[in-house]
Amino acid sequence: MMTTSYDTPNPRAVALSEDLRTAFKLLMREVRRDAERQDTGLSMLQTMLLGSIGDHPGIGVAELARMQQVRSPTMSAQVKALASVGLVSRAAPDPADRRRAGLTLTPAGEERVQALRNHRIDWLAQRVARLSPVQMDALAAAIEPLNLLAKP
Repeated sequence: MMTTSYDTPNPRAVALSEDLRTAFKLLMREVRRDAERQDTGLSMLQTMLLGSIGDHPGIGVAELARMQQVRSPTMSAQVKALASVGLVSRAAPDPADRRRAGLTLTPAGEERVQALRNHRIDWLAQRVARLSPVQMDALAAAIEPLNLLAKP
């Protein structure tokens, strides 16, 4: 039997949690399928890394590895691959720590990230447009609570 370190939530919270987990799982499966159809030449991890580097210009490889929960050597290889195709560049080493060089997107990397984001928004907007007005209102009302759930 599995035990947890937190108090047992009320039954409604448990049921909503299971429904939410299932909905997210199905939605992420569709997002992955769409990404695979895109054929961007990038892995899912590389696509996420481009977004993270764009959101955090100057981030180091170790910080990026922690953020994505992968080992530094794995991250180094991914960053090297992105740099080799001209999507990421490394800044000059930090004078305080010569081992650390901040990462930034190249103009081609910024263009790629924007194109990927535009595609994702278009894809999701098509899905949302299929909802009834009442369902759209419910979705709009759920955004704030979902953002709260995403915070640590």
